[in-house]
Amino acid sequence: MEIRDWLPLLGMALMLLFVQIIAIILVMPMQAAGLVAFEDPESVANPLIFIGMLLAFTLVLLFLLRTGGRRFIALFIGFALFMTFLYIFGALSLLLFGTTAAAAAGTLIGAVAATALLYLYPEWYVIDILGVLISAGVASIFGISLAVLPVLVLLVLLAVYDAISVYRTKHMITLAEGVLETKAPIMVVVPKRADYSFRKEGLNIGGGEERGAFVMGMGDLIMPSILVASSHVFVDAPAVLWILSAPTLGAMAGSLAGLAVLLYFVSKGNPQAGLPPLNGGAIAGFLVGAALAGSFLWLPF
Repeated sequence: MEIRDWLPLLGMALMLLFVQIIAIILVMPMQAAGLVAFEDPESVANPLIFIGMLLAFTLVLLFLLRTGGRRFIALFIGFALFMTFLYIFGALSLLLFGTTAAAAAGTLIGAVAATALLYLYPEWYVIDILGVLISAGVASIFGISLAVLPVLVLLVLLAVYDAISVYRTKHMITLAEGVLETKAPIMVVVPKRADYSFRKEGLNIGGGEERGAFVMGMGDLIMPSILVASSHVFVDAPAVLWILSAPTLGAMAGSLAGLAVLLYFVSKGNPQAGLPPLNGGAIAGFLVGAALAGSFLWLPF
């Protein structure tokens, strides 16, 4: 492969790294704003609740796809993105302005503007910048809501589910293709050539060498980043680089290694389950970092 062939792959790695760094930065304002998804972060029932909600959501989307409800899918995803932006800009406004009228106005204006930009001018760089922000915000919320052990359980369950849904039942491929047809901006897009335009060309989701861009779902950015954020919040270990401890750095390095494995197979043009290598790499890296730091207080024994 020539250097230009490696640039899109490097771009995806940088986006994953940016998601994780921004998620860590957002941890403090998210906690100050009280934006937690679960009341008891230590409960191992939380991953089961998460999986149950994911399955219900998947069934609803599949039903809408098969009954011609693509417009409802687009509206629902748009509303979900708007609410996510509200949480993210709310946390940032609280950090910058405190609980003031300016903070409330900034939150609403930011959320409306970001959502409108995604739908009115969905060029690949707009989708990627806001997609990284969305992914970081979601990862931060669940990172402060789930302690490390529930996150590890969640990532294992999600990796197994992703593998089954892509390679066995294949319903995740059907779901991805259907949602992408609605042009909902729930993925990041990395062009393979300089003149690529997502607005004009869209995506060839059927695969093949003629595709002008790689695409990766936001879930692949979010899930391993939850462990990064959670380890930063819940693991008591000294910082070794910036504010990052060895377990957190290990999770980051492991997820990047998992991404390298994933991209090797994606570059061959076939649909791949992203979470097995991504989550597996993040877990392995975290465990190595925890061992190096001697931090095992997150274990239940």
